Amino acid sequence: MAPERPTMLVAVDDSAQSEYALEWTLDHFFTPFGSNLPFQLVVIHARPLPSSVVGLAGLASAEVVPIMNVGIKKTASRVKDKVKEICRNKSLSDVRVEVLEGDPRNVVCEAVEKHHAAILVLGSHGYGTMRRAILGSVSDYCAHHAHCSVMIVKKPKQED
Repeated sequence: MAPERPTMLVAVDDSAQSEYALEWTLDHFFTPFGSNLPFQLVVIHARPLPSSVVGLAGLASAEVVPIMNVGIKKTASRVKDKVKEICRNKSLSDVRVEVLEGDPRNVVCEAVEKHHAAILVLGSHGYGTMRRAILGSVSDYCAHHAHCSVMIVKKPKQED
């Protein structure tokens, strides 16, 4: 019986940076190895709860939450389909894709524990100091709280 391969977890959202990080990871850690893959690949997408997107909208939230939920589910489905397409285009079929619900920072760290991941890969949005302070940084949070090595892949800046 062959020893089990370590798990590489890639966290994705619906951004170009996330798509780039997934493709970069596949090109560097999976495609060159053919069928002798060094890692088991698990790709996760954290689908936010509608209430966290709406915030404290008061009475209007009862009307807005169902609408937001539809949009969030559509985005999650689109992200999952895109991940499968990217993997298929790289001739990688042995991939597990999961959509998990909750705050991305917590969901990603919990998935690391659940899958006993050896490494976590995330894309970097490249937010500035102010925007990062307001929105928070999933990659920064995971770099400090995930119980595995964390690789943050940065998409090269576009030249004008």
